[in-house]
Amino acid sequence: MATISFTFEDSSIAHKTIYDVESGISILEVAEENDVHLNHNCGGVCACSTCHIYVQKGEEYLEEISDKEEDFIDRAINPRLESRLGCQCIILEDDAVIEVMIPDQKQIIGHEH
Repeated sequence: MATISFTFEDSSIAHKTIYDVESGISILEVAEENDVHLNHNCGGVCACSTCHIYVQKGEEYLEEISDKEEDFIDRAINPRLESRLGCQCIILEDDAVIEVMIPDQKQIIGHEH
């Protein structure tokens, strides 16, 4: 089973590591199922940029970035080379080890779970 570690730009939020994650689901779904705050205005259908994340390790274990996702990342706050949308980061392998940083969510008006 995969391991996903979440860190946060907002240093007041403690990091969280999720173990035993099944492949075939998105980073956004992992966050929602494990009480990790990640905005998602469009409901996870790649129609906004509010679930913007930075993949710091394990990119090779995620579904490849699409042109549509790249277009929405360009609209995100502070995009970087390692930027992805959580809803589009589908975990491909059960033995994946992925590290994600969630940008400061205070700047985003979005859906909270």
